[in-house]
Amino acid sequence: MHRMMKNPMDLLPMESEQPGTFPKALPQLVPSSVCFQCEVCCRFPEADSFLRPYFAEQEIQAAVAHGLPLGSFPDRSGSQINLVENPLGEGYLCPAFDAVSGRCGIYEARPLDCRLYPLALMWDAAHEEVVLGWDTKCPFMPEAVPAEIVSYADRVADQLTAETMTETITANPRLIGRFQDDVVIVKALPHLTASLSRLRIDPRLHALTAADAPRFAQALERAQVLGPDALAAYAVPYHAIWTPLLPHWWMEAGETFFLFAQSPDGWFMPLPPLGSRPIDETVREAFALMRCWNGPSPVSRIENVMEPQRRLLEQRGFLCRRKDGDYLYRAEALAVLTGDHYKAQRALCNRVEREQVLVTEPYCARHRADCLALYERWAAQKQAGALDAMGAFLLEDAKMAHNRVLAEHEQLGLAGTVVIAQERVMAYTFGYWLTPQTWCVLLEVADRSMPGLAQWLFRETARSAVGGGARSINAMDDAGLPGLREAKRAYRPQAVIDCWIMMDGER
Repeated sequence: MHRMMKNPMDLLPMESEQPGTFPKALPQLVPSSVCFQCEVCCRFPEADSFLRPYFAEQEIQAAVAHGLPLGSFPDRSGSQINLVENPLGEGYLCPAFDAVSGRCGIYEARPLDCRLYPLALMWDAAHEEVVLGWDTKCPFMPEAVPAEIVSYADRVADQLTAETMTETITANPRLIGRFQDDVVIVKALPHLTASLSRLRIDPRLHALTAADAPRFAQALERAQVLGPDALAAYAVPYHAIWTPLLPHWWMEAGETFFLFAQSPDGWFMPLPPLGSRPIDETVREAFALMRCWNGPSPVSRIENVMEPQRRLLEQRGFLCRRKDGDYLYRAEALAVLTGDHYKAQRALCNRVEREQVLVTEPYCARHRADCLALYERWAAQKQAGALDAMGAFLLEDAKMAHNRVLAEHEQLGLAGTVVIAQERVMAYTFGYWLTPQTWCVLLEVADRSMPGLAQWLFRETARSAVGGGARSINAMDDAGLPGLREAKRAYRPQAVIDCWIMMDGER
């Protein structure tokens, strides 16, 4: 959660506003006493959290006038605020927030994004309609009367329909957040949907779907980037499962395939351009496009740059920084787990085989409900353990990706396996062939109440992959999570594939 503290003065009616500005006051329902006891608001698990408050241009000017450094805003025409490290513990804070006093240093100048909270403007799950929702993470939610929430949302929505408000929000479309399944939709806002729909996406762009896989494969072949050390990101399923959260778009120009992702902060590329032309030439084209769409925002970047590409591009003067790399294993080693290095994993596999009768089946639609129920159990088990804030955030985002895989695995080009024990689904895994010799593990869930099940599932996945001709298993990166990193290193990877992010700018 990321909003500023509330004040009873916000019960004042909205003042008359000039075009291009937001109201100084909105009605509030949450008592200040609740806000001052909250230990969630204005705090974030990671520096680039999509929940960071957004400031329009005039709001940036007001915040700076109230003492915030101009450097807190990467784009002066409107941007999410840059966070600072929490001096009292893990995670990050809004720089306007005083962790000791629990108060906002720019309270009178806080942005609309904060004034609205615990209501939130966001797109619905299909990214087709703008809605007003109530964030269930707010501690006041269990105390609020549903009828009062609806009435309160109606009052706020009425103010949001004012012509000047609609114009200003439309001019700042990044105020509309992405869908969050823990935000309860209270009211649709068709006037904002209609207004925002008039903002044209570059007509050369096409929404990425599973049907684009053949075109993507042709681009990969032209680029000649798929080898034994290819990153998992060089495949359509890797990106397609996240499109409900992060819309992906593609275009082709000069026999080059450009893939873009549309984040709340702006546009970036999850992959370098794919084609036969010199990569420095196509990279310059890509950054020119992103500068056109993003302006000076530093969000413009290219992710998942592989080492050969990085070397060539740095020779041409481009700037890159390292990113977490994929873990690559010898498939045969994981399939047999022999030797002292795998003693612990082998013992756990033996234990679960002694204690359980395990049956594997190819995933199909009839398993979906049971897999969804398993995901909820697994997520609750992880949250009850030693899961840090970053892990909890990723778990929240992952639910939508898992839902999509369970509903559309065939269309996405994924193969899945479920493990049945005690007459119910206790584990599932999905993956894809990255190359004819490399199997990529995309998703894996195992009930944590059954010791050894996760290790057994990983071994069985490797055995199945070896049977299909795999020499390597790509288990993707560790997302910066210490526990996941330790678990992946325990399997003795043959390599952690170098991975880089390219920034907009040249030396």
